Amino acid sequence: MAGFRALAEQVRNPRLVTAQRRTALRKCLERFAPYGHRATWHHLCTRAGFATQDRDPDPARLVAALTELEEARALWLAYEEEFAARRRKEKHEGVRQVGALDEWHRRTWGGCDIVPCESPQRHPAARLAEVLRRMIAAMEAGRPRRDCPVCGSTRFAWVPDESGCPAAGPACRECGVLAPASVLTPDALSTAAVRHGAGAFAAA
Repeated sequence: MAGFRALAEQVRNPRLVTAQRRTALRKCLERFAPYGHRATWHHLCTRAGFATQDRDPDPARLVAALTELEEARALWLAYEEEFAARRRKEKHEGVRQVGALDEWHRRTWGGCDIVPCESPQRHPAARLAEVLRRMIAAMEAGRPRRDCPVCGSTRFAWVPDESGCPAAGPACRECGVLAPASVLTPDALSTAAVRHGAGAFAAA
């Protein structure tokens, strides 16, 4: 099975037909998809300017989408290396307690569903790397907040387990991101619980 870099080379390969290059980009998301596969694909297509079902998009747009994905992946890989190095140092010093950051990192290891979204069509408009940078900073700060770590909104709605979403939890009503519960204050979480249900997002 081809790795991310090999697939990226296929996306950029002008000797391949566009359909093959598009398929290679989709397969890249099996290795790295910060919002989850469908939401990340929708995000990349929207930002690069081609339809999610377009089987013959402009190759330059495919490369633009890949470039954004690679930027985010490079940031995430660097974070994972720093995190692993820090944990090794802490264990060497006898620090064994597992915190919220460790739990979040364990769940997101590998780069899929790092910042899950309430819907494949509802995700932040900013570049993937910027969204990851904001979420990492919020998690590493270790201080619960009342606002969304990605867009700053204070409006949340609770997404239940049975919704079909990658995870249950407080979803931002502005950008659609499911924020880790540990990053929000009890007040923000209680407000989200009150606003739960399908109508909460319909009214956003």
